[in-house]
Amino acid sequence: MQDVGTAKTATPAISPFAAEPIKRADAQRLAGVLKAFADPARLRLLSLIQSSPEGEASVSDLTAPLGLSQPTVSHHLRILTEAGLLERDKRGVWAYYRLVPSAIAAIADLLTPPRKRATKKAR
Repeated sequence: MQDVGTAKTATPAISPFAAEPIKRADAQRLAGVLKAFADPARLRLLSLIQSSPEGEASVSDLTAPLGLSQPTVSHHLRILTEAGLLERDKRGVWAYYRLVPSAIAAIADLLTPPRKRATKKAR
């Protein structure tokens, strides 16, 4: 694998719903990641990539289903990659994107109140 994107926005290790208040820097990092999620086109991109048969997609695979131009799709993919939600793999002239399951699971865990997490794991 070559040219894999790295997360510029790392999620904090502590949940905003933990027993102690979240630090300002951690809140800013988490807000940055959530902001990347908070766009209908980006949510659709994550869904389209996840549901693709190979679990990855290129910009050309995503423009028609979204009904957006190539530059707009590339812009959204860059934001998701910088937030650490997607990985980018460059192969020749094409770049392929895939979800980072651990990043999405970490966000879900951070947003699940501790009591609910304990109940969820006990099942």
